[in-house]
Amino acid sequence: MEQTWRWFGPLDPVPLAHVRQAGATGVVTAIHEHYRGEVWPEAAIDARKAEVEAAGLVWSVVESIPVPNAIKLGGPAARDAIAAWTETMRRLAARGLRTICYNFMPVVDWTRTASRHPMPSGGLAMRFDWTDFAAYDLFVLRRPGAERDHPPERAAAAEARLAAMTPEEVHALEHTVIAGLPGAEGSHDRDGVRRLIAEYGDRSPDDLRAALRAFHEAVVPVARDLGVRLCIHPDDPPFPIFGLPRIVSTAGDLRAIFDAVPERENGLTFCAGSLGARDDNDLPAILAAHLDRTHFVHLRNVSTDPDGSFTEDDHLTGNADMVRLLALLLAEEARRREAGRPDWQIPFRPDHGHLLLDDQSKETLPGYSAIGRLKGLAELRGIIRALTHPAVEIRP
Repeated sequence: MEQTWRWFGPLDPVPLAHVRQAGATGVVTAIHEHYRGEVWPEAAIDARKAEVEAAGLVWSVVESIPVPNAIKLGGPAARDAIAAWTETMRRLAARGLRTICYNFMPVVDWTRTASRHPMPSGGLAMRFDWTDFAAYDLFVLRRPGAERDHPPERAAAAEARLAAMTPEEVHALEHTVIAGLPGAEGSHDRDGVRRLIAEYGDRSPDDLRAALRAFHEAVVPVARDLGVRLCIHPDDPPFPIFGLPRIVSTAGDLRAIFDAVPERENGLTFCAGSLGARDDNDLPAILAAHLDRTHFVHLRNVSTDPDGSFTEDDHLTGNADMVRLLALLLAEEARRREAGRPDWQIPFRPDHGHLLLDDQSKETLPGYSAIGRLKGLAELRGIIRALTHPAVEIRP
């Protein structure tokens, strides 16, 4: 498998030289300064590619070309937005960039309520806590209709928790929830997120599925012509928030997406952490069902609470059986190689990581510090080395 590393460009506190020292050979990045649905400038793509290659690395995966809300809402504005998205894809493909990750989460991208949650080891982790989220949704954002989405016992706990917070803690909660985590496709203020949520009105999951299908029917044939592998990322968290539908959260969701547009270019970014945040998701079964179209992999782990809250765990501890998942992926690589597929090698990255050691006193991006991901990559690399040792027969 190809070992890759998420990098956020020249302003990333982790430089490319450190990525190389970590042992990764591929870089996962995007043109983050052009994240509002506009076509990416060719000069910016060329500059990013040259910078990565000058460090002795390869730009392996584009993560992400944002899918703007105009596409998710459908209607007349979607046509121009899809055309811009497709043109960016063409420009990337012309430069040999043919694995493109994206998501279809409305309004807010991946969401957490805390970025420095203390772990028993002394490390600091990302966390999504339903009580904290309800405190923000109900009593800070004051979203109309929010009371329908939170059970009475959660609402009562949320009100008590908010009452115990300092103004600084409330600000930190809001910043984490809506102001944009690293790589998120938008950053919002309170009034802005209210307006965007209102634009969705009473749109149902079926409405959002129809918009996704229309998007796929427009872009997948172009991707096939260009030799591009598109890979949708699951929702994170994999359940509705802010009263908005999420439709890439379960085995049934994925089956519907790929049944609707079955071409292999309509592929999956298998994220063990996102899908693993639901106890009803059978991760090995989901991966096995879609191995042929799994073009990219995020390997991280979460542990869930009885109420559905979850914490980013160590890479080898949590809901995901990493040994089992990696055995499936390695067997799929062998199958592809045997079939002569040019895309036989599957890129993966150690997604997120705890804030460890002296990284706790450095400037870091939440979830994307160096040492936590270095630890995760080393652990995953160890599993791969063991599973591919001549003395071991892979039995996924």
